[in-house]
Amino acid sequence: MNWYLRIIREHYADFGGRARRKEYWMFTLVNMGIMVLLGIIGTLIKLPWISMVYGLGVLLPSLAVSVRRLHDRGKSGWMLLISLVPVAGGIYLLYLFCLDGEKKLNAWGANPKF
Repeated sequence: MNWYLRIIREHYADFGGRARRKEYWMFTLVNMGIMVLLGIIGTLIKLPWISMVYGLGVLLPSLAVSVRRLHDRGKSGWMLLISLVPVAGGIYLLYLFCLDGEKKLNAWGANPKF
């Protein structure tokens, strides 16, 4: 939960720099868990839009951490647009997000792992 809160507090709209795999995946998993929980609660109390409001609130930090994760791989944040290619784009992004970051200094800074 600390990874999630740190991104929300300190990197809400930070598209610069690099994000480690752990930072990206912890944020994504907690975010998905909250979305599922809010979806269930919203259905039970007849407020299905509650998860959409939350989703809009975390859209910017989700994009930011994804861009920083791509930077860690040495890719431009514009690579997120490849997700618009049906199936193959999403699979390729998933592949990139699972790979370890570049060990050396790249255009977006030093390796955050060290």
